[in-house]
Amino acid sequence: MDWGTELWDQCDIIERHTQSGLELVEKYVKFVKERTEIELNYAKQLRNLSKKYNLKRISKDEPECRLSSYQSFLEIMNEMNDYAGQRELIAENMMMNICIDLTKYLQELKQERKMYLMDAKKAQQSLECTYKLLDSSKKRFEREWREAERAAQYAEKTDQDINATKADVEKAKQQAHTKARVAEECKNDYAAQLQKYNKEQNQFYFNDMPLIFNKLQDLDERRIQKLAQGYILFSDTEKHVMPIIGKCLEGITKAGTNVNERNDSIVVIEQNKSGFERPGDLEFEDYSQGINRASSDSSLGTPKSHVDVLGKNRSKNFWLFSKRSKPTVTEDFAHLPPEQRRKRLQQKLEEISKELQKEVDQSEALGKMKDVYEKNPQMGDPASLASQISQTSQNIERLRGELNKYETWLAEAGGRGHAVRHKTQTFNNNGANDVQSPDGAHSDESTPDPSQAIYAEFDDDFEDEELSAPIGECTAMYSFPGASEGTISMQEGEVLAVVEEDKGDGWTRVRRTNGDEGYIPTSYVTITLNK
Repeated sequence: MDWGTELWDQCDIIERHTQSGLELVEKYVKFVKERTEIELNYAKQLRNLSKKYNLKRISKDEPECRLSSYQSFLEIMNEMNDYAGQRELIAENMMMNICIDLTKYLQELKQERKMYLMDAKKAQQSLECTYKLLDSSKKRFEREWREAERAAQYAEKTDQDINATKADVEKAKQQAHTKARVAEECKNDYAAQLQKYNKEQNQFYFNDMPLIFNKLQDLDERRIQKLAQGYILFSDTEKHVMPIIGKCLEGITKAGTNVNERNDSIVVIEQNKSGFERPGDLEFEDYSQGINRASSDSSLGTPKSHVDVLGKNRSKNFWLFSKRSKPTVTEDFAHLPPEQRRKRLQQKLEEISKELQKEVDQSEALGKMKDVYEKNPQMGDPASLASQISQTSQNIERLRGELNKYETWLAEAGGRGHAVRHKTQTFNNNGANDVQSPDGAHSDESTPDPSQAIYAEFDDDFEDEELSAPIGECTAMYSFPGASEGTISMQEGEVLAVVEEDKGDGWTRVRRTNGDEGYIPTSYVTITLNK
């Protein structure tokens, strides 16, 4: 069924229906636009919320950074930020694939509909014009035919009148004949106009208008189909990002399951353990002995007053619950408790060692470059590297001095020396490499390194000791050279037996299957202890 056949006489209905359809498209576009604004506002609020509660502004050195609950909260903030990004993507895709596309298509439909309606109006105007001509010719024919009848009757009457002359009769007959001829011409013209109008009317109702109505029907059906696609896109746009949104939500769930209250408690212990011994019992102080004390005894010194002694004991007894002032930070971390001091010194040593190794590598590279320039002058001037080599050498000396200083402080704090000892190099004026000891002197096999005293305790740990049973095992995450005394080398992925746990100084004692034992950095391995 089509409009041209079934709705041939409903031009106004078709016009209103197609207009209503276009208005529906406009209404849907406005609806989607408002939906995208809601999505964008929602995403913006989510981003602001994540930014407001994101704890990244806290320094990584803060104690909370190692807590699983803190890390999971950061993960949730990151996932919410990604979630907001997906909401923005939904809004963007809806705007591009629905609003902009439908708006462009709507303009095309409006132009096409306007053209069809203009064609229909032209056809109707043409038919109306033809009908006016028909009506005019019909009225003329009617008028002329009546005049011809009157002229004929007058001629007949004149012919029968005995008083009329022959001339009058002839004149009357002549007028009647003329009127009859004009009436016949009008009749023929009316017949021709009628035939023309019927033909055009037939063309109008059976060809022109049905064709236009069918085109409008096709336009309306295409509009409906496009609108239906827009409805589907409204859902599919969100469906396409649902897997990513699901991953964001799964990430939030994973962040919750990654919280480990027991490990957080252990982290708090590791970060805040002072290493002090608990205070012992207070001794009874018999003040009566002071009263009976001989004058010779009292002459040895002025005894402390009762208030002083009691005050001292009271402060010692209640120091745990009193509010302590913030200590002055010192370079050797002496303001920290012993356990925390050892950890901070160990951390500082690792940082200096990494920086020192970087300078050593750069120094070696400059030395090789200088050799290349000397052998191939066309590649560059060796003298141009002098300032860089000099600066690198100064940096190495400075870092070596800092390394020795912090190792000394670590030894004083009761910790093991830093295991990663770097082979530092400086370059003489000829670009040759001179291997130097950490204190700056040239090292050879007969000259002992003063810093080796720091590692002596490693050897003592293994002397005259029977092999103890392993308490677990560990897997190396990184390779470790084990160049210092008391340490043991390992390769990435190697599995070793754990003999002694980390005592807070950053080192774990391990053993190979062949019986070799030594210390490795705890942070280089993942440890699994036996239950």
